[in-house]
Amino acid sequence: MSAFISNKLIHPSTHAPHLFPRVSRTKENIKTHSLISAIHPMAKTNRFIPDFITKVTENNTGLVGEEDSKTLSHLKTQLLQQLEGTNRGIFGVASSKKSDIEALVKLLESQNPTPDPTLNLEKVGGCWKLVYSSITILGSKRTKLGLRDFITLGEFYQTIDIQKSKAVNVIKFNASGLKLLNGKLTIEASFKIASKSRVEISYDNSTITPDQLMNVFRKNYDILLGIFNPEGWLEITYVDDTMRIGRDDKGNLFILERSEEETM
Repeated sequence: MSAFISNKLIHPSTHAPHLFPRVSRTKENIKTHSLISAIHPMAKTNRFIPDFITKVTENNTGLVGEEDSKTLSHLKTQLLQQLEGTNRGIFGVASSKKSDIEALVKLLESQNPTPDPTLNLEKVGGCWKLVYSSITILGSKRTKLGLRDFITLGEFYQTIDIQKSKAVNVIKFNASGLKLLNGKLTIEASFKIASKSRVEISYDNSTITPDQLMNVFRKNYDILLGIFNPEGWLEITYVDDTMRIGRDDKGNLFILERSEEETM
């Protein structure tokens, strides 16, 4: 369930379409190259090789074999490289970078090794760390929450208990200006299966600890929950043993990596 944070911290989407049709290796190859360049900005740079993209889409059979696993591993490596330096996207990223990330995500979604994630909840359960979200905290919201000066964001975690149908989202903060080493916002939610790839999420409760940090956020607590409240639906568009991708009902994207951190 994802993912993770948001107007939905646990996140969703529609099924990723097949991006490119099969083509012959004649003049159609040139057409395909042009199509890829138009849809995927990365194809115009040296960050991603068009021939590799073509190979990925041509091999999209819906089954994951040894070669497919290598392809997924390579795509995941490329994606994580693109995410370096984005600070999880929470304070925005350049439009070109955002397009590059989205292109790689769609390729991964088209190769999803777990097309029916809610029928394979063991793949979804456990603790995950957010590495990217299209949700952003910008302008007056960032100022009001004190995230421009003495409060900084730490890690974002989501722990999913499939036995209890519960999800706990933990957003860590550092507030050294208040002589606090750290604090956290904890949001608890329940989920129920809506389809083979979607869950409906209901907000249960939230807390901020320690009390000094709650005092800082109290005036703008509605803004904080408005950003991170997970209520709504989440489409799990990709999940394997180490990565999960989701899209929510607000169109937000979430990318998470499995973590050993215990937050529940």
